[in-house]
Amino acid sequence: MNDVNKFVVSCLDVGYSTTRLVTKEPPVVSKKPEDEFETVLLVPEGKGRQGEGGLRLQGYFKTSEPDKPLITVVTVVFDGEQFLEETIKSVINQTYDNIEYIIIDGGSTDGTLDIICKYEQTIDYWVSENDRGIYDAMNKGIDAATGSYLLFLGADDELFDSNVFDELKLYFMEKPDLVYGDIKYRNQQRIDSRFSIYTLLHNTIHHQGAFYHSRLFTSFRYNTFYSIAADYELNLKIYLDNKYKVIKSKGIISLCRDDGISHVESSKSHAEMNGVRKKYMSGWLNHICKLMLGLKVFLKDIFKS
Repeated sequence: MNDVNKFVVSCLDVGYSTTRLVTKEPPVVSKKPEDEFETVLLVPEGKGRQGEGGLRLQGYFKTSEPDKPLITVVTVVFDGEQFLEETIKSVINQTYDNIEYIIIDGGSTDGTLDIICKYEQTIDYWVSENDRGIYDAMNKGIDAATGSYLLFLGADDELFDSNVFDELKLYFMEKPDLVYGDIKYRNQQRIDSRFSIYTLLHNTIHHQGAFYHSRLFTSFRYNTFYSIAADYELNLKIYLDNKYKVIKSKGIISLCRDDGISHVESSKSHAEMNGVRKKYMSGWLNHICKLMLGLKVFLKDIFKS
């Protein structure tokens, strides 16, 4: 009887998106010969680990349902006590029923862990230990994700409203490689995310507004050599290859702050994107893109002054 019961999907707390559909049966973690990476339920212990927890360590897991694919939200954070609680609340208060929430902390020394522990009963998995930057932490989140789609939501970002995932579920049912939408800054500026010729110049998709299918990560991890533009590599790869199915939603996905690292260090961001293009595009085309981007930045500065 117990063997039968462990397959049952049940509800721990109807009040939260992350506790409405759980099972006692761990997901099958397997690796195909063509896969370069594999999923792990618990991140292997790294340097300076301060702890780990969440529903998984209590024996509760998630699975995709035929009409409700599992969506994994990954938040990476370091000393983020100022905004993290609002980020968490925006995820666990979604109306969509099948969400997996993973938080990767880089060994915070402020009150970040206190906030995480406060919401531990609504978080699937969290771990706190040293990392090698944002993209190393994001890779850990990918390793631990079991959802059909992954969204990377920053520790100072929020989902735009409680209906974001429900409004996208019809897109998820089509099983595209990427579903994306716009983001909005705190100053009310709406940023038009798009795949277009501009994608050759710079990153036109914001990870806070992009849901990547898990199959994209069977042979891809973010390159930790880059500190700002590693997500541009995946977006450029998708744009240049016609085999990928991409859908843009009409709505706003996330509310973000406009003081992120890519804004503060724009010159470094441009240099890293040049490096990414060099990997995927011929030398002369990359050179033209660099000149076009330089001209665009120059004209923007002229009109500002």
